[in-house]
Amino acid sequence: MFELTCPGKACVRNDILSGLTVALALVPEAVAFAFVAGVEPLVGLYAAFMMGIITAVVGGRPGMISGATGAMAVVMVALVAEHGVEYLFAAVLLAGLLQILAGVLRLGKFIRIVPYPVMLGFVNGLAIVIFLAQLQHFQVPDASGQNQWMSGTPLWIMLGLVALTMAIIHFLPRFTTAVPASLAAIVTVTLLVLGLDLDTRTVQGVLADMSGNPDASIAGGLPAFHLPQISWDLETLKIIFPYSLILAGVGLIESLLTLTLIDELTETRGRGNRECIGQGVGNTVNGLFGGMGGCAMIGQSLININSGGRGRLSGIAAALFLLAFILFASGLIEQIPIAALVGVMFIVVIGTFEWASFRLLGRIPLADTFVGILVAAVTVYADLAIAVIVGVIVSALVFSWKHARHIAAESFIDGKGAKVYRLHGPLFFGSAKNFGDLFDPREDPDEVIIDFADARVVDHSGLEAIDSLAERYLRAGKELHLRHLSPECRDLLDKAGSLVEVNREEDPRYHVADDRLA
Repeated sequence: MFELTCPGKACVRNDILSGLTVALALVPEAVAFAFVAGVEPLVGLYAAFMMGIITAVVGGRPGMISGATGAMAVVMVALVAEHGVEYLFAAVLLAGLLQILAGVLRLGKFIRIVPYPVMLGFVNGLAIVIFLAQLQHFQVPDASGQNQWMSGTPLWIMLGLVALTMAIIHFLPRFTTAVPASLAAIVTVTLLVLGLDLDTRTVQGVLADMSGNPDASIAGGLPAFHLPQISWDLETLKIIFPYSLILAGVGLIESLLTLTLIDELTETRGRGNRECIGQGVGNTVNGLFGGMGGCAMIGQSLININSGGRGRLSGIAAALFLLAFILFASGLIEQIPIAALVGVMFIVVIGTFEWASFRLLGRIPLADTFVGILVAAVTVYADLAIAVIVGVIVSALVFSWKHARHIAAESFIDGKGAKVYRLHGPLFFGSAKNFGDLFDPREDPDEVIIDFADARVVDHSGLEAIDSLAERYLRAGKELHLRHLSPECRDLLDKAGSLVEVNREEDPRYHVADDRLA
């Protein structure tokens, strides 16, 4: 069921004002990421508008903001440099189709395999990335065009305005919540700078520095339909497909992790597969209307949530305000001091970073601490998607190593003189070797029973371990019985044959991960 916002005028007001706050913060971010990707500022702004409004309507997480992002921009650099912006539009179009396919196939559920230490590292790493990204605003180009750190009066003015912005955001909610604190801070600082004629950098100044054009502006028209001007053939597909696959993966990982974080903050639940489709539709439209594409933005999403935006209306309002800035109010927006936006983002950093993780040091397993720090470090120095993949792999290896030692067997001689091994623990690739070491076919009596009632065969490696053990007993001329194996295991075992006992009432029923299953 589609709900634009929660019932009541207060919800509508909160969503609209929160959307305005987000839109103001989106402008420098979208422009910066456009320059990172090597495209025009309007390409980034159009992407922020189209991703924002489409995912707000179609996506699975009300209150989450999408737009042009740095994680995807860094993937685009090589493609734009080597083949041009038209190939970028085609790659974004194909990436969107891949994301839609992921949603249709319900692949969004796999975000559940991301362990909590990885999520913790992702959040902390992203907070550090957001913080470091703001430091560029404390640099100005010198006469040779090289950036250098501010000093003297400009630095003190910048620091003072940032501190004032943060103070307003922190203290205003204690007196009133009628207006989002971030919006009030931006407006107050802007009026203060204009009223006192303070010499500080504005959004227009950042545009000029990034583009090298002193007259640079965010002004533009409506996005227009633009089919990528490329050769639609197999050679083009070979060029764009690797980029599209990476863009689709990066976009979905960042979006689904952001969705999970917003779920925790709002104590509600988004729909991951629907969000995959929403992201895909947004990127597909971007490819057809001259946008650079994007995904969920954790910084802007947190601004929205902290400002009271909860419904789809907040994302729609943010996108429409951004479009209004492009069409009608570029001159006003360009006068906003960059210090005000930096202050807003610093508050986001403080709210994003999990400070409680410091208290967890020494209280949680060392491996979990290592994974969290590793993911945060890789997020800062490499890429979010790579960080999450590395974190999941390391966590899986740690889990496998721990559980490889959990398989054990207790043995006894039953009343008929047969030796019974009762297994305990999971049998999978990590424990297969230990499983084989539990038995001694040469020393065991002529009749041996292996009871799997308290064990679970997890994967193909476990099946192969059972198969090999059955062959060892057969070569030793011993009579072997395998009890309480699942029907699936019995069907897949090649060498055990008739030695597997079948008990229809007691045998477990579960599925084994095996590539031989139809």
